[in-house]
Amino acid sequence: MDRPTLYIANKNYSSWSFRPWMALTAAGIDFEEVLIPFDYSGGNPDIKAVSPTGRVPLLKHGALTIWESLAIIEYVAELYPDAGLLPRDRTERALARSVSMEMLSSFRALRSACPMNIRRPKGRIALPDGIDADISRIETIWRDLLQQSGGPFLFGTFSGADAMFAPVVNRFDIYDLVSRSDTLAYMVTMKAHPAWRKWEEAARAEPWIVPEDEV
Repeated sequence: MDRPTLYIANKNYSSWSFRPWMALTAAGIDFEEVLIPFDYSGGNPDIKAVSPTGRVPLLKHGALTIWESLAIIEYVAELYPDAGLLPRDRTERALARSVSMEMLSSFRALRSACPMNIRRPKGRIALPDGIDADISRIETIWRDLLQQSGGPFLFGTFSGADAMFAPVVNRFDIYDLVSRSDTLAYMVTMKAHPAWRKWEEAARAEPWIVPEDEV
């Protein structure tokens, strides 16, 4: 089988890149990584040269090009059905897809006010309207799934749904947004995962600073 290539942006900031990278890495899938840094002033032409949308993440596999983080995870889950990126149970797969799609399409207040930033020192900021509702909904999703599965991940073992929420774990942590013990326990589990640690180590070593994401 051809080795897929995953194009990503800055590990310190790119929440969209974090998701498929963590999914593929956690699942032990062999892939080539190509990192193209952000350039907010005009868009990095190197990204536009490989991506039809001018954005990353992007997966190339043979002649096929797949964009959008959830589409990449779903494709790889089908390509490697034994990797565990989707639950085996049909009901759980439906739930995993539902919460992953909700993460993809929702929580704009949280995304806008609290950009992902691996290197940011932990500290609170003034929060605009709407964030409390976003936080409450995410905590409810996590709590319900962890109670159903028994943890420590949303569906028991690590899956693509956990990867989809990985950037939120960083946001909750660095902006000090949550205090529930079950939420914090799940965050500790995620941050202890070897794939998370590998991403974090690389993010902290990056030289690039994006002022727009330094809140």
